[in-house]
Amino acid sequence: MEATVAERGQITLPKAVRDALGLTKGTTLKVELDGGRIILRKNVDDALAKLRGRFKLDGFASTDDAMRAIRGHAPGDPYLPPESEPEGDAP
Repeated sequence: MEATVAERGQITLPKAVRDALGLTKGTTLKVELDGGRIILRKNVDDALAKLRGRFKLDGFASTDDAMRAIRGHAPGDPYLPPESEPEGDAP
Protein backbone atom coordinates (compact mmCIF):
# COMPACT_ATOMS: atom_id res chain seq x y z
CA MET A 1 0.00 0.00 0.00
CA GLU A 2 1.10 3.52 -0.63
CA ALA A 3 0.10 6.98 0.53
CA THR A 4 1.20 10.29 -0.97
CA VAL A 5 2.19 13.28 1.14
CA ALA A 6 0.03 16.27 0.19
CA GLU A 7 1.11 19.90 -0.02
CA ARG A 8 0.43 20.60 3.67
CA GLY A 9 2.19 17.42 4.85
CA GLN A 10 -0.98 15.39 5.19
CA ILE A 11 -1.46 11.81 4.07
CA THR A 12 -4.59 9.73 3.60
CA LEU A 13 -4.36 6.28 5.16
CA PRO A 14 -5.73 3.55 2.88
CA LYS A 15 -9.26 2.46 3.76
CA ALA A 16 -8.12 -1.11 4.46
CA VAL A 17 -5.73 0.21 7.15
CA ARG A 18 -8.39 2.48 8.70
CA ASP A 19 -10.92 -0.35 8.77
CA ALA A 20 -8.46 -2.89 10.22
CA LEU A 21 -7.55 -0.55 13.11
CA GLY A 22 -11.02 0.94 13.61
CA LEU A 23 -9.78 4.44 12.82
CA THR A 24 -12.55 7.00 12.53
CA LYS A 25 -12.69 10.77 12.28
CA GLY A 26 -10.99 12.27 15.33
CA THR A 27 -8.99 9.16 16.28
CA THR A 28 -5.65 10.19 17.79
CA LEU A 29 -2.53 8.51 16.44
CA LYS A 30 0.87 8.54 18.12
CA VAL A 31 3.72 9.27 15.71
CA GLU A 32 7.16 7.78 16.38
CA LEU A 33 10.40 7.80 14.42
CA ASP A 34 12.50 4.64 14.26
CA GLY A 35 15.56 5.39 12.18
CA GLY A 36 14.18 6.02 8.70
CA ARG A 37 10.71 4.64 9.52
CA ILE A 38 7.58 6.42 10.69
CA ILE A 39 5.47 4.40 13.11
CA LEU A 40 1.83 5.33 13.68
CA ARG A 41 0.11 3.84 16.73
CA LYS A 42 -3.52 4.11 17.67
CA ASN A 43 -3.76 5.99 20.96
CA VAL A 44 -5.83 3.81 23.32
CA ASP A 45 -5.30 6.01 26.41
CA ASP A 46 -8.41 8.04 25.63
CA ALA A 47 -10.52 4.91 25.08
CA LEU A 48 -9.48 3.52 28.47
CA ALA A 49 -10.20 6.84 30.18
CA LYS A 50 -13.73 6.80 28.74
CA LEU A 51 -14.36 3.38 30.32
CA ARG A 52 -13.16 4.41 33.77
CA GLY A 53 -15.99 4.25 36.31
CA ARG A 54 -18.47 2.46 34.02
CA PHE A 55 -18.25 -0.94 35.68
CA LYS A 56 -19.72 -1.79 39.06
CA LEU A 57 -17.75 -3.60 41.76
CA ASP A 58 -20.72 -5.89 42.58
CA GLY A 59 -20.85 -5.33 46.32
CA PHE A 60 -17.16 -4.70 46.98
CA ALA A 61 -16.14 -1.55 48.84
CA SER A 62 -13.09 -0.98 46.64
CA THR A 63 -11.23 -2.31 43.63
CA ASP A 64 -8.64 -3.74 46.03
CA ASP A 65 -11.34 -5.78 47.80
CA ALA A 66 -12.65 -7.08 44.47
CA MET A 67 -9.14 -8.10 43.37
CA ARG A 68 -8.51 -9.87 46.72
CA ALA A 69 -11.74 -11.83 46.22
CA ILE A 70 -10.57 -12.90 42.76
CA ARG A 71 -6.86 -13.47 43.43
CA GLY A 72 -6.65 -13.99 47.17
CA HIS A 73 -4.29 -12.29 49.60
CA ALA A 74 -1.08 -11.15 47.88
CA PRO A 75 2.34 -11.43 49.53
CA GLY A 76 3.28 -8.08 51.02
CA ASP A 77 -0.37 -6.90 51.06
CA PRO A 78 -0.76 -4.84 54.25
CA TYR A 79 -4.45 -5.71 54.49
CA LEU A 80 -5.25 -8.58 56.83
CA PRO A 81 -8.72 -10.07 56.47
CA PRO A 82 -10.80 -10.38 59.64
CA GLU A 83 -10.13 -13.61 61.47
CA SER A 84 -13.05 -16.00 61.38
CA GLU A 85 -14.36 -17.64 64.51
CA PRO A 86 -13.12 -21.22 64.92
CA GLU A 87 -15.77 -23.83 64.41
CA GLY A 88 -16.77 -26.08 67.25
CA ASP A 89 -17.23 -25.29 70.91
CA ALA A 90 -17.70 -21.63 71.65
CA PRO A 91 -17.24 -20.39 75.25
